[in-house]
Amino acid sequence: MSQSVYDIPVKTIQGNDTTLNQYQGKVLLIVNTASKCGLTPQYEGLEKLYQDKKAQGLEILGFPANNFLAQEPGSDEEIQQFCSLNYQVDFPLFAKISVAGEDKHPLYQTLTQAIPERTGEGPWWKDLVDYGLTPNPKPEVLWNFEKFLINKNGEVVERFAPDITADDPRIVDAINAELAK
Repeated sequence: MSQSVYDIPVKTIQGNDTTLNQYQGKVLLIVNTASKCGLTPQYEGLEKLYQDKKAQGLEILGFPANNFLAQEPGSDEEIQQFCSLNYQVDFPLFAKISVAGEDKHPLYQTLTQAIPERTGEGPWWKDLVDYGLTPNPKPEVLWNFEKFLINKNGEVVERFAPDITADDPRIVDAINAELAK
């Protein structure tokens, strides 16, 4: 059996060692984030979703990553300031990690192995190719702001492409379904 997401060591954005154990019994949306990406404005929608649903048991967990065109070059402190000042991010952020490649963090090894296929593989893939980039093959994370939905038992139940925004009915409906269980 694969490792539970709850047991994997992570660091808070303040640099403290922790795990996701404190989120047991909650629905989680885990997102790899970046401050200098065309998708960065998604922080706004994610924060709105968090404010709308946190009382019902949703936690959004942001994991900054610098895997894609160096779009997250800052230190953890700089990332935290950016998110706070520009998007009033109140959902938990964690220390910068790698979400793809040989140095991929164990959390993302677990997430991508659990669900190798993304929902909503849309125009974003073609856009990357049109820009002359080679998108990561499955099951790797395609780009910043890919989203993994975790149920109250810590199981990965859904995976959404980077360009599926927080207000997309596919995400909202999936979250509502998990919160109702």
